[in-house]
Amino acid sequence: MSKVLVTGGAGFIGSNLVDQLVQDGDEVIVVDDLSMGLASNIPSSPKVTFYEHSITDHGFMKDLLLKEQFDYIYLLAAIASVADSVARPYETHQINQEANIFILEIIRQHKLPIKKVLFTSSAAVYGNNPELPKREDSTIDPLTPYAIDKFATERFVIDYGKLYNIPTVAVRFFNVYGPRQNPKSPYSGVLSLITECLKNQRVFTLFGDGEQTRDFIFIQDVLLALHLIMSNSQAVHEVYNVATGKQSSLLNIITDYQKVTDQSLSVEYLPARDGDIIHSCADITKLKGLGFNSKYTLFLGLSDYWVSASRN
Repeated sequence: MSKVLVTGGAGFIGSNLVDQLVQDGDEVIVVDDLSMGLASNIPSSPKVTFYEHSITDHGFMKDLLLKEQFDYIYLLAAIASVADSVARPYETHQINQEANIFILEIIRQHKLPIKKVLFTSSAAVYGNNPELPKREDSTIDPLTPYAIDKFATERFVIDYGKLYNIPTVAVRFFNVYGPRQNPKSPYSGVLSLITECLKNQRVFTLFGDGEQTRDFIFIQDVLLALHLIMSNSQAVHEVYNVATGKQSSLLNIITDYQKVTDQSLSVEYLPARDGDIIHSCADITKLKGLGFNSKYTLFLGLSDYWVSASRN
C-alpha cells in the first residue's frame, strides 16, 4: 500500500484517479478548493482523506508534505479555463505554476523520499504549430497564460528532478472525456457539452464547419497511461503525450454519438472563434514504449460515457 497525494482530486480526471487508487489499495489524500471540482466526486472511503484547501496556502501544503511523507504525488490542481487565465493571468499563475514549484521546493529542501511526482500538463502547450502529429519534441508555441504556465511548470518539474535527484515526470493530456466531466465548467470538453444537449434535447452550438479534429481519449485509458508511467522506474525526467494517436472530426463524433444514443442532435453553426486550434493529434510512440495501448475506441468510450451520463 502506498500513500498518495492528489491535488485537484475532486475534479473530473482527479476524482476518477482517486477511485482507481482506492481500488488498488492505496491510501489517498485529496487537496482541492472546489473552485472547479465537486466534493460529491470524491469516493467516501476510509482510505480517502479530503482537505478543502487551496494549494496556494504554502503553510498548509508544507505541513501536509512533512507530516504525511507521501510515496507518490499527482499534481492535477489547476485553473483549467484558458479564458480565465487570460482574464486573471497572475491569479491563475499562482495556482498553475507557483504552488507546484513550492511543493517541489519543500521536497528538495527536506529531501523527502518521494517515489515519483507527476505533473499534468496539456496539449495546449503546442499552440497553433501546424505540424501533426504532435511529438513531445515538437515546437512549443503556448498562446495563453494557461499554456505558458503549463509548459513552464513542466520544465520546473523535469529540471528539479534532474538537478536535485527527485523522480519526476510530466504528461500532456489531449482531449480527455468521460464520466464527471462538468458541462457547466467554462473549460468543459466538447463531448460533455454534446452529452448535455443530447440528454436535454437542447441545441448544440458548433463553432466553425465541424471539420476541426481532436485526439479524444477516454478517462479509463488515461488512468492506464498514468499507472504505466508511475510504475515504470525508467519513466523519469520525461514528458509523455497522453492520447490515442487518432484524429476525429467533430462532425464524425456527432455522427457516432447519435448512433450510440439513437437520438439526433440539433446543431447551430456559428463562425469559428479566434484562436481556436483547427487540428490536433498526438504522436504516442513514447507512451507505447511503456506498453500503452488504448483499450477504448471512440464508439466504445462514448457508449460507456452515455450509460454513465444517463444515470445522473
